[in-house]
Formats: sequence, structure tokens, C-alpha cells
Amino acid sequence: MFTRGSLTSTILSLMLVVILLSSSLAVFSIVSLTFSLGDARGINASGSLRMQSYRLLLDANIGSHNIDEKIADFETTLNSEALKRSLAWYSPKEMRDQYVLVIHKWQVMKVYIEEGNIRLYSASLTDFVNTIDTLVLNMEQFAAFKLKLLVIGQIIGLSILLIIAFFAVAFTRKRVVKPLQLLIESSTTISKGNFKVKMPKTDYIELTALGNALQKTAAELASLYEDLENQVNEKTLALTRTNNELKFLYDNLVMLHANKLDYKALQSAINQLKYYESLSYLRLVIEHDDGSKDIIKAEGGWPDELPIESLHFPLLIEKTQLGYLDVISHRPVNRLLFENFAMMLTRSITIHNASEQRQQLALLEERAVIARELHDSIGQLLSFLKIQVSLLRKSLNDSCRSPEVEAQLMEINEGVSTAYVQLRELLSTFRLTIKEPNLPQAIDVMLDQLRHQSQIDIQLNYKLSAHLLEAKQHIHILQLIREATLNAIKHATPEHIVIDCQLTDKGMITISICDDGIGVTHLVERDQHFGIGIMHERANKLNGIVSFNSNQLGGTTVTLSFPPQQEPLNG
Repeated sequence: MFTRGSLTSTILSLMLVVILLSSSLAVFSIVSLTFSLGDARGINASGSLRMQSYRLLLDANIGSHNIDEKIADFETTLNSEALKRSLAWYSPKEMRDQYVLVIHKWQVMKVYIEEGNIRLYSASLTDFVNTIDTLVLNMEQFAAFKLKLLVIGQIIGLSILLIIAFFAVAFTRKRVVKPLQLLIESSTTISKGNFKVKMPKTDYIELTALGNALQKTAAELASLYEDLENQVNEKTLALTRTNNELKFLYDNLVMLHANKLDYKALQSAINQLKYYESLSYLRLVIEHDDGSKDIIKAEGGWPDELPIESLHFPLLIEKTQLGYLDVISHRPVNRLLFENFAMMLTRSITIHNASEQRQQLALLEERAVIARELHDSIGQLLSFLKIQVSLLRKSLNDSCRSPEVEAQLMEINEGVSTAYVQLRELLSTFRLTIKEPNLPQAIDVMLDQLRHQSQIDIQLNYKLSAHLLEAKQHIHILQLIREATLNAIKHATPEHIVIDCQLTDKGMITISICDDGIGVTHLVERDQHFGIGIMHERANKLNGIVSFNSNQLGGTTVTLSFPPQQEPLNG
């Protein structure tokens, strides 16, 4: 309801108007009286001029010796403050002109009296006195005008006060008394049990507040039973809606945990959410520890330019954010449903990541078991064969020693030695002590072992996201890096080895082992070496290739290039 303001303020304003008007009348009266002060003195002074004019004529006729003193008295009266008020800015122009004319004619009369020309003075005296009489008349008329103006002002002021008083009475009856009577009638109606009443509209805060209070009380009492019934219906609808939402969340939870959590499963879940809530656009953004993101869009994609601001529902677990749901909807969204859906996705992804870590840890444990088995079986067997070859060489007579036999014994000895070295390197890799199941730590631990075996500076630049690699790929990458680094240490005699692991702009994973040694010439005679062949086999298992190239400043670069895993969220 539109209100003009406070009733108290309105009454106060009306009183201030009355006070202001009364004050204005008083000020006007005071000002008028102030301007009227001295009017009597002015009239008396002007009348005195007439008498002094005749006295001058009389003194001149009798030959009085104090004629100069009489002239001075006349000029004193003529220039007195009482008469000079005729020249004030508020005086009428006729009065100012008449006063100036009196002064001008006095100058002529003064000359006559000073020269003793009684005849001319007497002839001009009548006109001079008439001029003074005209001035007196103007002064009297101006004084009467000011008095009339004062009376008119008082009459107008009193009339305005009477009008304001009449208006105040009518205003009070219409704006205050009548609404109060209607409010009393409404309260009487409410007291009789009829709550369907309408309060009168008023223009003031106090009456409006009173009417609103009565209206609110009546409305609350009238709608009490209706509200109770509506609440029952709303609770029923809310329970039904909550049951549907729980069923929707349960079905999606079963679907996410039924099979492997991958791109397709997550997209299917957010597609169901989009159609369930009739959303405009929906996407799931999964953030990784390295700053990379996986973006899964629901059907319909995601707009390049957002029509409205999107809503974010974070995937939080123990103050760690795994990502967020990004929603664009042209109608209000069910925030509780989205928060629960985000919580469900968070737990599913967390469980999936924990499962992946357990799988990697299981692989590490399995490799440790294999290492022990290899050491206890094949390792001992190779050691036994080396001993037997040595004993065989010593037990042969000189007659049995021929170049062919020596060559075969040497070849057997080298083969057994090579197999033993390869086994020891494999066991060293399998026995790496890793606190967390991640590839960069495993590589770093393996390189620490190699750093202790030589004085070569070995550096690692690892820039790969964990979700790009599967657990089964780790062992091949680790072994290939170890083999390439060992080859550089043993055969290239470098001072520095740099290992770079990164994702190229073409979406391929590239691992390069670069040294500043003697170059790839040594690889020609070792092209059929068992270790290089294994490196090619491991690259094939990763669906990639391994290449050997010379550096421009010397040394060799071994490069492994292979595609990342096809499904995200593994790791």
C-alpha cells in the first residue's frame, strides 16, 4: 500500500505552516511599522518649513540682524533626517522628485533673501509654500498607504489562517477520523468471528500499520485450518518428490558401481540428471592434482558463450575438491538434489581412485613376489651355470681345447653373464621401495639407485598427469627408462643425462632419455643386443615406438612415444 508518510509528521508540518504564516505576518507588521517610524516627524518638519519661510519674509521686512541664523535654521530643517527619508529607495518617485524640487526652489529663495530682494522673495513665496504643501501631501499619502498595506496584510494573513484551520478540520475528519471509524468497524466484525474483512486504505504509516496488524491477524486466523491442510498436502508432495530423488540417486549409484567407472558411465549419469531436471546444459569437470582437467559434457554439449551465469556444485571430500558440476538452467534448480548428486559422484570417484591405488599396490606386491621367486630359482640356477662353465673350462685337457670349443665356451659364459645381469636389473626394478603407487616416485627411486652407482648427473623432468597412464603401463615405462639410462651409463660415458616425460600437442606421450656421451655409434655393434630388443618389445606393448637419434652437440637421445589410455579417470 502506498503511504505518503507519518501522520505525526503531517500534523507537525501543518503546525509549522501555521507558525510560519503567523511569524510572517508578525515580521511583515514589524517591517511596516519600522518603515513608518519618522513619518510624523517628516510631516512636522515639512510643515515647519512653511512657517520658517514666512518668518524669513517677516525678518527681512523689519531688517532683522539674525537673518543668516534664520537661513541656517531653515536649511537644518530642510536637510534633517526626517525629510531625507523622502529620498529612500522605498519612497515613491513623486515624493522624491517633490523633495528635490523643494530644495531646488529653496536655492532660488535663498539667493533672494541673501540679496535683500524682498519683492522677488515675496512674489515667489506663494509658489514655494505650495511646493512644500505638495511635499507634505505626498508624505501624508505615503504614510496612509503603508498603513493600508499593513491592514490588508493582516486581513489576508488572518484569512489564510482561517482557511488552513478549516482545511485541517476537514483533513482530520477525512484522513484520520473516518479511517479510525472504519478500523473500529472492522475490529468489531473480527470480534464476531468473521475474519474475511478488508481494512480501509490510509495514507499514513501509523494508520496503515494498525490496519495491517488487524488484517494480518484476521488473515492468520482465517487461514489457520486451510494452512494446516495445505501443509499436509505439501508434506505429502515433498515426501513423494524426495522418494523419487532418492530412487534416482540410488539407480545412478548402482549404475556407477556396477561396472568400471569411466567416461561413458559418468556421461550416462549426468545425462540422466539433465533429463530428470530438464536442464539446458550440464557438464562434469574433474580436476587432477597436477592441474589438468577432464570435462564430460551431457547430451547437447556446452555453449561457447554462456546465455546466463552457470551454477557450480563442487565435488568435495574432506576439504579436497575433486571437481564440480556446472549447470545452466533457465528455471530454479533443486540445489539439494545437485548437492547430493555431487556428493555421490565424489564418493564414486574417490572409491574408484582408491581401487586403482589398491590395484597398483597389488601389482607392486606381485612384482616383489616374482622377484623373490626369480632370485630363488632362476638366479641360483644362473649362478650354478656360471660355476659349471668355469669348472668345465678348467677340467678340459689341452687336447680337447680347440678354437671352436673355446668360442662356444666363451659364448655360453657371456650368455649366462648377460642373462644374470638382466635378471639382477629386473630384480632391482621389482624391488623398488615405493611409498605411494605412482610412476614419478618409482622413476625417482630407480634413478637414485643409479646415481649411487656412478658420478653422472641424472635429472628427471616429469610433466605427465596421473590419469593418462594405466597401472599396467607403469612397469614397461619404468623398465624402458632404466634400460636406456643403464645403456648410457655403461656405453656412452656421459656427464649428464636428462629424462623428459611430457604430453605433446598432438596428444602423444613422449619420454626421452638424452645424454651427452659418445653418440649412437656404439649402438651399431649392439643393435642385436638383448636389452635393445626388449626395449622395442616394451614399446610395442604400449602401442608405441622407441627410436635412437644423435644429438647435434653430441650424445644420444632415446625417445619413447605412445598414445595415452583411452578412458579418463584411471588414476
